[in-house]
Amino acid sequence: MIKNLLFKLSITCIALFAVFGAQAQGVNWAKDGNSYYQIASGEIVSITLPKSERKTVVSRTLLTPSGKDGPLAVRSFQLSADGKKALIYTNSKKVWRYDTRGDYWLVDLTTNKIAQIGKDKPASSLMFAKLSPDGNKVAYVSKHNLYVENTDGTDSKALTTDGTDRMINGTFDWVYEEEFNCRDGFRWSPDSKNIAYWQIDATKIKNFLMINNTDSIYPYTIPVEYPKVGENPSACKVGVVDIETAKTNWLNVPGDNIQHYIPRMQWVPNSNEIILQQLNREQNESIVFICDAISGTAKAVYTEKDKAWIDPQNDWTWLNDNKEFTVISDKDGWDHFYRISRDGKKQTLITKGNYDVISVNLIDEKNNYVYFMASPTNATQKYLYKTKLDGKGKLEMVTPSILSGTHSYDISPNAAFARHTYNSSAVSPITEWMNFTTGNPFTMDGSITTQLSKQQAPKNKVEFFKVTTEDGVEMDGWMKKPDNFNPNKKYPVVFYVYGEPASQTAADTYGAGRNRLYAGDMAKDEYIYISMDNRGAPVPKGAAWRKSIYKNIGVINIRDQAMATKKLLATNSFMDKDRVAVWGWSGGGSSTLNLMFQYPEIYKTGIAIAAVGNQLTYDNIYQERYMGTPFPSKEAYVKGSPVTYAKNLKGNLLYIHGTGDDNVHYQNAEMLINELVKNKKVFQLMSYPNRTHSISEGDGTSEHLSLTYTKFLKDNCPPGAR
Repeated sequence: MIKNLLFKLSITCIALFAVFGAQAQGVNWAKDGNSYYQIASGEIVSITLPKSERKTVVSRTLLTPSGKDGPLAVRSFQLSADGKKALIYTNSKKVWRYDTRGDYWLVDLTTNKIAQIGKDKPASSLMFAKLSPDGNKVAYVSKHNLYVENTDGTDSKALTTDGTDRMINGTFDWVYEEEFNCRDGFRWSPDSKNIAYWQIDATKIKNFLMINNTDSIYPYTIPVEYPKVGENPSACKVGVVDIETAKTNWLNVPGDNIQHYIPRMQWVPNSNEIILQQLNREQNESIVFICDAISGTAKAVYTEKDKAWIDPQNDWTWLNDNKEFTVISDKDGWDHFYRISRDGKKQTLITKGNYDVISVNLIDEKNNYVYFMASPTNATQKYLYKTKLDGKGKLEMVTPSILSGTHSYDISPNAAFARHTYNSSAVSPITEWMNFTTGNPFTMDGSITTQLSKQQAPKNKVEFFKVTTEDGVEMDGWMKKPDNFNPNKKYPVVFYVYGEPASQTAADTYGAGRNRLYAGDMAKDEYIYISMDNRGAPVPKGAAWRKSIYKNIGVINIRDQAMATKKLLATNSFMDKDRVAVWGWSGGGSSTLNLMFQYPEIYKTGIAIAAVGNQLTYDNIYQERYMGTPFPSKEAYVKGSPVTYAKNLKGNLLYIHGTGDDNVHYQNAEMLINELVKNKKVFQLMSYPNRTHSISEGDGTSEHLSLTYTKFLKDNCPPGAR
């Protein structure tokens, strides 16, 4: 949902987006794992480990096309398997959230020539261009059609011709992109003879019309195809197109292609088969099919059902000469890693115990290990663990236990090297290159230990705490107290909240305790700043914790936050009960509204930004996943929506929204305004014309938002000890 903006504005977030054409943060490892590639000083270089020996792979000269004054500005790149060709992505433009549209050039390192791919297409119109596995062709999407051409930019051929704004080949519609993180919608076959691709038929999806009142004398509407709660999704199917004939063979996946989703698809290595995941409309039944690309037949090999929901799979890894594939499932109550035989009859649990696998970092089949992030004893932190890939090993912690906080690892394919990054509420992000076999950094000068010794510890540290509500729910939280804290005085308290299944806020990461929107220093101005994770937050506490929010968004998460706040106020005499504020963005804006309306005796001031005021206005994939379909009853949606409780407002409310928000439509603001007006509730409104969900476009916007936020908070929840 709603998560994109939250990730920008919440405490801290490092988003790694692995779609080619919009990547760059992860290590671009060479195939052998002993070196990696990066863009440096306008060139593409390789760096061999452990001595960090640098070699230019694609020079600035080679990156300068004939007739151009300078080299291409490389956004990202892809090398062929033999390392003799480089596909360059440049001149990128945004499609909704990410810059997945641009120009591509092919550098031939054998002939030292550069050629533009898709040169007959409009500028910045190519998406997800990829070299074929044999390195002889490039395929891409332009204007919702698939194309293929030679690596020298000749013999362009359309593989699909029916693409329109609503018939989408090789990429996705708005809601697949937003809620399934689907963008790159095609895959080369291992033999380079075929391409498997998604086709999304959005022709029956209704337009949501946003209006632009400011860019011309006469306003105009901006249509966004957007399936709201209760509306049918776009039809989805997967086809396999022959590169030579441009003929598509559609996979015969059972089930109505409107009432099912296909969020994941890839080729089985070294085969003519495709593996894909199908979710039903309710997203509580997942079926993994293996499909024959020639006949189109689809065989169900792995099925899961859940009383709440099932998440889309990560890409599958194939093991044991492609006789087994991997899945992550919470079917035993915890997110665990399994290996499944290709007929589904044998299922081996690899990670055993009462803990969640947060993410898988590397599967090292050669050495019989899987490496993954987990935190069995502290849900606010992340560490690297490993266990035997055959399921016969014990849980082993890889991260040094003395470095408490949040870790990430980018491990080379051969498990020889890794880039290790560490941060915490008291430590800004620091990175070391390490010999992964020994666990030692390359040099002590560049080690995390040495860098840590050079950082000055903050004088006023963020405090982590646990609070148990009257309902018996134990929640994690952090608290930043005023710089010159005196326990005998009373201070205003500001709560930062999100509360929905898309994000964690109380993590032990750098930025905890900081408020980016506040124009100033909250601790210096003597505010207490707090954030807590309620039930439903995606923290490693097991499926029961995360899925208890099913059909209860706006109810259970709100009660948890309110009861935890009530307990904190009752047990900490230095918290001023008359100066309690709450704020949040997007899902956090919705939580802020619900807290202000459902518990007005606790929260005296609220700032809600880009909130879903009425859950029936949001998109079907997100909302129906967590709230169930609204058939036959919409009761859960009504019960969890802020507009239902707007009549209860007693405190000071500032509502902020961008009129150009394609994610959470401004419609939510107007529905909320109507309810507040009808019930004679006085509040303040700040609308930002044509700004999107991020409210960041236009000169002065971010500064204005910060000043508006800060003034309202100070006026209505005054800072300072009393």
